[in-house]
Amino acid sequence: MSVRRTKFYLDKRNKKFLGVCAGVADFFGIDPIWIRLATALGTMFLGWPLLAYLIIAWAADAKPYALYEDDADTQAFWRKARVAPQRTIRDVRSSFRDIDRRMRDIEAHVTSSNSRLAAEIDSLR
Repeated sequence: MSVRRTKFYLDKRNKKFLGVCAGVADFFGIDPIWIRLATALGTMFLGWPLLAYLIIAWAADAKPYALYEDDADTQAFWRKARVAPQRTIRDVRSSFRDIDRRMRDIEAHVTSSNSRLAAEIDSLR
């Protein structure tokens, strides 16, 4: 079974109770303390966040162990992909365009009629 990196998971390693707040914080890239504080305040003043918390804890899957092993850059990329997928696609396309432009510049320099460069290449043969 493959692991979906854009799915919401309960974060059992960073949990305090059932891992819902840590999972929400991991999904959106927020510090878990703010989610826990909002949940506690919402429960005190409204009451229904506790019910939502328990339903999410019952319905959601635990985070697979393979996702805990990702490095910080990979986690940051997938967090951005979950929160703003269009922006992530735009950033990746921009990076590829920049790489393509730099490769064209290198090709133009290498294949130019630069006699000094041609002499250096011939001397290497």
